[in-house]
Amino acid sequence: MAPDRALVRLDAGQIGEMRLALRSANLPAEDLRDEAIFFFRLDDAAGPLGWAAVEPHGRDGLLRSVLVAGHGRGRGVGTDLVSRVMRAAADEGVERLWLLTETAAPFFARLGFALSERDDAPPAIRQASEFRHVCPASADCMAQDLG
Repeated sequence: MAPDRALVRLDAGQIGEMRLALRSANLPAEDLRDEAIFFFRLDDAAGPLGWAAVEPHGRDGLLRSVLVAGHGRGRGVGTDLVSRVMRAAADEGVERLWLLTETAAPFFARLGFALSERDDAPPAIRQASEFRHVCPASADCMAQDLG
């Protein structure tokens, strides 16, 4: 983790910038419900480097909307962002994180996530909009214990 970076938990009034960044990257943002998701931004002195969200469902959580700003790519920002968000989720009581990805399975595998069958996800995670209609059935399902 770079010491000059800080993970910021966003409140409802700060989420608009994240939605704009996701839309600019052609990633879904319409189903992000402010009241049911923890939103995070990784910053350095120059400003935002990336965003991510965790949708908690009891002891399980859904990692979603991970995005690194173009100027942050290739600098370890994604690894730093996801690692910090995993710790923040654990601090909130999440014991296992799930995710769906169409393109980044190797990246998440390097961070300790393992491929899993979608049907192995708990019912509450499978009912999340990302599982039901946002990500295609061909997306890789991955999970990691945080404890």
